[in-house]
Amino acid sequence: MADKTRLSYTPEHEWLLVDGDIATVGITDYAAEKLGDVVFVELPAVGSPATAGTVVGEIESTKSVGELFAPVSGEVVEVNEAVVDSPELINSDPFGEAWLIKVRFTELPSGLMDHAAYQALVGE
Repeated sequence: MADKTRLSYTPEHEWLLVDGDIATVGITDYAAEKLGDVVFVELPAVGSPATAGTVVGEIESTKSVGELFAPVSGEVVEVNEAVVDSPELINSDPFGEAWLIKVRFTELPSGLMDHAAYQALVGE
């Protein structure tokens, strides 16, 4: 599991782990809990462009369908096929095995939150 305090967060309940010019992206445990039991995940193809703030995937649960927004602009360089094959990983390990995509980005957007700010946003 990733150290939640070392991650950046978006208001759309995504987390980012930045390593050089690669951002690993997933959804938070708060988002996973609100979705309910995840049954289907659609992710973009490797090589696809990602534009910050636009939809790049879909997460479907027994309760609803949620959109995955790109938190950074760049190119999708890796997708987590394990989550596509076993969507329930999102519920069991949202900060670990259930990362969704990796994006090579050129610049981090403003407005990312640290862990304390994200906790305040969701009322934890």
